[in-house]
Amino acid sequence: MKNNKNYCDMSYQTALTIAEVIHDIHRKKYLLPAIQREFVWDTNQIERLFDSLMRDYPINSFLFWEVQKENVKEYEFYEFLRQYHERKQKHNPKASVSGEEGITAVLDGQQRLTSLYIASKGTYAYKLPRKRWDNDQAYPERKLHLNILSPAEHTDRAFDFRFLTKEEASLKDDTTFWFAVPEILNLKELEQINEFLISNEIFQNYEKSAASFANKAMSKLYKIVHVQQSISYYLEKSQELDKVLNIFIRINSGGTTLSYSDLLLSIATAQWEEKDAREEITQFVDEINNTGSGFNFNKDFVLKSALILSDLQDITFKVDNFNKTNMLLIESKWEEISNALRIAVNLVASFGYSRDTLTSNNAIIPIAYYIIKNNLEDGYLSSSHTASDRKLVHKWIIRALVKRQFGGQGDSIQTQMRKVLSEDTSAAWPFEKIVNVFKGKVKSITFSEEDIDNLLSFKYGQSYTFSVLALLYPSLDFNNIFHLDHIHPRSYFTNSKLKKAGIDAEFWNDYKDRVDRLANLQMLEARPNIEKSDRPFNQWLTETYSDKVKIAAYLAKHHMDSTAPRSFDDFVKFFDAREEKIKEVLKTILM
Repeated sequence: MKNNKNYCDMSYQTALTIAEVIHDIHRKKYLLPAIQREFVWDTNQIERLFDSLMRDYPINSFLFWEVQKENVKEYEFYEFLRQYHERKQKHNPKASVSGEEGITAVLDGQQRLTSLYIASKGTYAYKLPRKRWDNDQAYPERKLHLNILSPAEHTDRAFDFRFLTKEEASLKDDTTFWFAVPEILNLKELEQINEFLISNEIFQNYEKSAASFANKAMSKLYKIVHVQQSISYYLEKSQELDKVLNIFIRINSGGTTLSYSDLLLSIATAQWEEKDAREEITQFVDEINNTGSGFNFNKDFVLKSALILSDLQDITFKVDNFNKTNMLLIESKWEEISNALRIAVNLVASFGYSRDTLTSNNAIIPIAYYIIKNNLEDGYLSSSHTASDRKLVHKWIIRALVKRQFGGQGDSIQTQMRKVLSEDTSAAWPFEKIVNVFKGKVKSITFSEEDIDNLLSFKYGQSYTFSVLALLYPSLDFNNIFHLDHIHPRSYFTNSKLKKAGIDAEFWNDYKDRVDRLANLQMLEARPNIEKSDRPFNQWLTETYSDKVKIAAYLAKHHMDSTAPRSFDDFVKFFDAREEKIKEVLKTILM
């Protein structure tokens, strides 16, 4: 980088209004350096920020970095987010800079400035509860609104700011009138506030106290956006990246809101020479999260994996390990690292795991290390020659997840796993060696009878339940779709239906206590499960399977005692018999 001047001072500048800063962000005068993390604030934090502004609370100063035009092309910059979408648009777009003029990069205050920009110019779409993450309808767009008729009901807020959908914002009553905050940028004169209130008949249609509050709230919002110089900032003029990086680390490493992965990714981005670490890693996270039925990996996972898969001795997640030497080593191995992780995630997806059932993402890392060590390629996932090896990996990961091997002491487990894998010369997954290394330790993956009794208590809706069922159904091909099904339909276990079925009230709790537990669950192909619907189990069984031989085969496949009663009247006996059967099967598999 050409560096004709070396500015060493940081100076305090004249404060700016929010409207001025929003305007300059919009015309891309302010950008984000690649060392910055991504936007992480939720709607509650943005609403609180505006409430603080309305109450004249300080929102702390900002730190900007003046990048001279001759140095602009030496760095990567990103634009501010305007339309935030929790699933589709969390990453900042890369900025196109010409180098014809200098820019101002934001070193401290990105979260607050992005919040101001989204609230004033854009939208925020987060997932609705109880909706599937891959359902587009689960993420309605919302704009920030202010209820101008009454104060907030929250005890810690004075003003009622909320992100609302268009439909929610249209609802009005005697104490509610939602004003879209982005509209304040169009009201550039104080007189226009009165014009707005008059045109919306605030003074005519609402009580005097509500109208008075509206006048005060709107006037205050106008002032904090157009008049008050709320954006106090320092300007760093040094053109030395090392100095700027050290300032950034010093500012952020002591905070709690900046995750370590964001800080470490910032450092990696500054130190990689050929690739853009931020772009490579964020795109890779998106890619592996879209594998199979979807996963929930993040930057922490990828950065931690990079330390381990690069064979660095110290794998602790700390700034010192992300030094120049280590970062260049990781960059040189990035294709190898990302390919191994990609294959490992695809392998685990082929076992039926997804974001809802993979209870520890870190269990993927030893598999990826094994793939690198043995130079395995995509063919490993489907070759008949590696089928037995894949079964060993499957056998291991089920046990590791069920025994929660990667919970706590994560670095120690990863180090021991890497040592076993690196020292093994068999070119096969060393299942028995792994078992023996951890035998008798806190993180053992061997099972006692008490452990197996604990497995029987897992329930429908718990993430670990899938792994236990995977033990019971080892030959399922998850290229097909399987449902976790209640053998006796869940809908029958209400007081009214139990009464209608003639079950004595004294047994209702026995029924309801068992309905969601393991012994009433099975893995069933999607189509048969849909056809089964809510039909009584015994009725469905005899209607689906035409003779006793096929019924016997079904019962054996699903670990059911052929002599046990199957009618709803005898559900408790059926459940207890199947639980005993499952316990014996698990003992045979695990002990």
